Amino acid sequence: MEQTVKLLLIWFGIMSAFAFVLFGWDKAMAKKHKLRVPEAALLGCTAAGGAAGALLGMLLFHHKTRKPPFPVLVPLCLAAHVALLAYALLR
Repeated sequence: MEQTVKLLLIWFGIMSAFAFVLFGWDKAMAKKHKLRVPEAALLGCTAAGGAAGALLGMLLFHHKTRKPPFPVLVPLCLAAHVALLAYALLR
């Protein structure tokens, strides 16, 4: 596998794990009425490569599934990440 593809997979894996934890943490804090993770941080982590983890966190924790812009931006970011990975694989 090409070096670029390997690096992208590692990056997406790390960021997805981080996004998943952030979504879980935010849901736990919401239940306890404690200090929350800012939405900008959730979306930033999603856009920076964590879309797969963010989507999994949304579905598993039932968190931010109806709150705009999450239901639109998270799948859009995931599609962009898949497209970037496909581009790296095919070039």
